[in-house]
Order: sequence, then C-alpha cells, then structure tokens
Amino acid sequence: QVQLVESGGGLAQAGGSLRLSCAASGRTFSTYTMGWFRQAPGKEREFVAAINWSGDFTYYVDSVKGRFTISRDTAKNTVYLQMNSLKPEDTAVYYCAADPKSGSIWHLRVALEVWGQGTLVTVSS
Repeated sequence: QVQLVESGGGLAQAGGSLRLSCAASGRTFSTYTMGWFRQAPGKEREFVAAINWSGDFTYYVDSVKGRFTISRDTAKNTVYLQMNSLKPEDTAVYYCAADPKSGSIWHLRVALEVWGQGTLVTVSS
C-alpha cells in the first residue's frame, strides 16, 4: 500500500521555526516530484513547495519564498519542509504529495497521485 506520512507539525510562535517531514512507504518515489500543500480554516488548499526527483529544482509559492526550504533524502524516501520566520498566516494543515508531474505546474491545481493525511501547524502571534 502506497502511503505518505507527515510529521513535525505543532505549535510555534511567530518568528519561530518548524520542520515537517514526509515519509513515503509502499514504493519508491525516487523518480517522483514531492511537495507540500496547505489548507487554512475556511480556505482552499494551496500549493506551498515542490522538489523534483533529483533535488535540482525547487518551486515555492511567493508567500513562503525566503522563509521555507524544501529538501529530500531519496535514500530515505523522505521530503522535508523547513519553515523559518513563521507567521500566523502560515497556520494550516500541511499535506505532503507525490506525483510524476513536474513541480513547475503543481500550483495549477493539477490532480496529484498520492497524498498524505496532513499535519497541523499552528503559529501564534
């Protein structure tokens, strides 16, 4: 069974940091783009960041550029999202996703193959 499991969410103060992890199991995602979306209360799910299979290309939504960094460890089948300088508006459930499609189009709301269950990030002011 193909599965993505997120971890690392929790409560942080504004200006603080959190590191999310997404571990893939059931198959290898070494040739897949992996990335993160988030959904805040009452809002639609939005693209946050993606990284291609080799780690050479990364993509970010403008609101997190310079604050968030996505990376991956192919050997561990894991993708990470380092979130620094957190803001209250970063509060959301963060979802991991994996798909063969290029990360350059993930912001276009394309259908993606595999999703995790989500991890809650709450940033207090």
